[in-house]
Amino acid sequence: MKSSAKKKTAPAKAKTDSVVLLVATKKGAFILNSDHKRRQWGIKGPIFLGNIVHHLVLDPRDQRTMLMAAKTGHLGPTVFRSTDRGKTWKEASRPPAFAKAPEGQKGRVVDHVFWLTPGHASDPKVWYAGTSPQGLFRSEDGGENWESVTGFNDHPMREAWTGGEQDGTPDGPKMHSIIVDPRDPNHIYIGMSSGGVFESTDKGADWKPLNAGCLSDGSPEKYPEFGQDPHCLRMHPLAPDILYQQNHCGIYRMDRRAANGEARWDRIGEKMPKSVGDIGFPMVLHPRNPDTAWVFPMDGTQVWPRTAPGGKPAVYATRNAGKTWKRQDEGLPKEQAWMTVFRQAMTADARDPVGIYFGTTCGEIWASVKEGEKWSCIVRHLPHIYAVEAAEI
Repeated sequence: MKSSAKKKTAPAKAKTDSVVLLVATKKGAFILNSDHKRRQWGIKGPIFLGNIVHHLVLDPRDQRTMLMAAKTGHLGPTVFRSTDRGKTWKEASRPPAFAKAPEGQKGRVVDHVFWLTPGHASDPKVWYAGTSPQGLFRSEDGGENWESVTGFNDHPMREAWTGGEQDGTPDGPKMHSIIVDPRDPNHIYIGMSSGGVFESTDKGADWKPLNAGCLSDGSPEKYPEFGQDPHCLRMHPLAPDILYQQNHCGIYRMDRRAANGEARWDRIGEKMPKSVGDIGFPMVLHPRNPDTAWVFPMDGTQVWPRTAPGGKPAVYATRNAGKTWKRQDEGLPKEQAWMTVFRQAMTADARDPVGIYFGTTCGEIWASVKEGEKWSCIVRHLPHIYAVEAAEI
């Protein structure tokens, strides 16, 4: 596999006054703002204290709109909108919901909205949402009203692709990692737990599996067409033909420019230390170098404790597309630290050097402003963290 770093590396984004971390937790949302050196952090919140917030995202197209995926006590699953960077909020008029089933038939019901993705730059009001159970929804008015993407939700293969309605994860099966190709608003990738990675080239009207080369430990076939459990899917913004995924069965990379355009995943996590393994949930890419990525491995053995292996947390980085990996644990606890980091809870800013951030289920946020070389805890005692997203204002 040829390295693309030299061809695709771009200048760093100009520094802004503040890095902003949008934090979604089991008991509400929080917004962190840094000083220009990313040394001091202020915190705002909680926002909607007591509500389960799965995702909080700032729209990069206008730098003002925020959407929040929440599960509230009396309202159930919904989406909240802010058009003033989180100062005020309003619930969507029509949140994501499956169509009602014909009388006498059992219908699907959204348990929670899990993932939010802004649409293409050419579609400034479009957003996508992924739900549990696996459903895909689109808004064309900035998140105010949501419609079912029937090309997926009503696809004749949907039940087979998703494995039915059984739980794909401890808190239910889910649609996640919705990615829009920056070159083409019609080209969309999705990841599902469970189900696998799927692709549409017609804005969601039809879909096909994209799982060749990816293992599935729950199938008698080694590389089934679908049925895998990707935990996190990433596309590099400067090299959109390069995809990464952190999967239930390891770390994978796909370069669609290679091998005459063959869409096949290569497992790149096998070079990780055997004592650590390549199982985890989150994955972060360098914003300018498509060969650089960071992961947070977790124990995937026996009963799947989903904690740092041996209670010794570390981030692992590759700078050569997975040929080698480097352990980065300076500043992190050396023992008895049983951290869990969810798939949405690790992110990066666009500074030089790149800042890497992750949140834990015990309410801590750890930061490195030196691309993982040294870590410090910037916030403690938050509720259980589901997601952390970085933005710059």
